[in-house]
Amino acid sequence: MNKEAVLYERLPNDKVRCLACGRYCELGKDQIGLCGIRGNKDGKLVLYVYGKVAACHVDPIEKKPVTHYRPGSRVFSIGTTGCNWLCKYCQNYDLSQRRKIEGTDISPEQVVDLALEYKTQGIAYTYNEPSIFLEYARDCGILARKKGLFNIFVSNGYGTPQSVKMMNEFLDCITVDFKGNGEERFVRQYVGIPSSQWVFDTLVEIHDKTNIHVEITDLIVPKVGDNLEHAEKLCKFIYDLFGPEMPIHFLRFFPHYKMMEFPETPISTLEKHHAIAKRVGLKYAYVGNVPGHPLENTYCPECGKVVIHRFNFDILRWDLDDNNKCKFCGNNIPIVGKLEKGYQEKRFEFVL
Repeated sequence: MNKEAVLYERLPNDKVRCLACGRYCELGKDQIGLCGIRGNKDGKLVLYVYGKVAACHVDPIEKKPVTHYRPGSRVFSIGTTGCNWLCKYCQNYDLSQRRKIEGTDISPEQVVDLALEYKTQGIAYTYNEPSIFLEYARDCGILARKKGLFNIFVSNGYGTPQSVKMMNEFLDCITVDFKGNGEERFVRQYVGIPSSQWVFDTLVEIHDKTNIHVEITDLIVPKVGDNLEHAEKLCKFIYDLFGPEMPIHFLRFFPHYKMMEFPETPISTLEKHHAIAKRVGLKYAYVGNVPGHPLENTYCPECGKVVIHRFNFDILRWDLDDNNKCKFCGNNIPIVGKLEKGYQEKRFEFVL
C-alpha cells in the first residue's frame, strides 16, 4: 500500500527533501530516510508503510499517559515500523529501531471500523513516532472524526511547521515526551539528535497555531538524564509557554534494549522532579510508572484534596462534579471532557 507522501518538496536532479520531521532528510533516488520508512522512489517521496500496521492494541488513555483529556476512555492504539530517533532505551525497539517495512495491511477505513468495533472512543497513534507516518494517520484521523472518534499522538515532538499544520487537520490531543529533561548531552548520546530545540520549537508551533490539547512527559534516566537544573529549565519553559495548568508526567526508566546496565530510576529522583515542577508553579505534576504512588493522583490545587484517585492506569475514585469542579471546594479542574461511562470495566484488549 505504498503511497506518495505529502510532506516533502522536490529538489533538482530528482532529489527530494522530507518535511515530516526536524531532520529534513534530503534523499537521492532509491535512498530512504533515517526513519527507514520514507524514501525517494523515481523522484517522489513515498511512505512505504502507508496502511501497514505493525502493532495494534486497545488501551486506556491514561497509559499514553494522558490524564486531562477524556479520562476513562478506551483508545484504539496503532503504530508502524520505523522512527526518526535512535533511543538506546526504546521499549518498542523491535518496531522502531529495526528499520524494517512490514505489518498487516489495514486501510484507514478499516482502522476506523476496528476502533468502533472494539467500542473505543478514540484512536492513538503510538508505539513508534507518528509524525513519520503522518499522511496515513491524517487519513485515518479525518475519517475517525466523522465517526465521532478523537485522535491522539504519542510523540517525541521532533516536528516541523509543515507537520504541525497537517496535525491540525485532525488531531485532538498530543503528549510530547522529553527524554532526560531534554538536556543536550543526554539527547546527543542516547537519542541521536543534536539537541531538543526542535521539540521546544514544535511545542511553540502547536501552542500558537492549533487548539490541540497538550500534555508533557519526561523520561528520567538515572545517572545520565536526571539533572535537576535541566529539569527546572524544562519546567520553566513549560510554565512560561502553557501556564500553570499544563500537566507534566515524570516517568520512571526501566533498563531495556542497549541500556540494560542502568538501574531503574529511584523513586526519590522522580519525587525531586515533581517538587521542582510544583515549585516552578505547575499545578498538575505526576509521577508515572510507579503503580500505587500517591503522586499518580490528581490533587485540587486549592484545597489540596485528592479529586481523582488512580492506581497505575485505572481510575478508582472520581471526586469531581459534572462540570469537573472539586466536590470539596468547588475549584475548577482543567480536564477536557467528562469521565467516560464504564471506565472501571476492563480497558486493555489485544488486537493484533
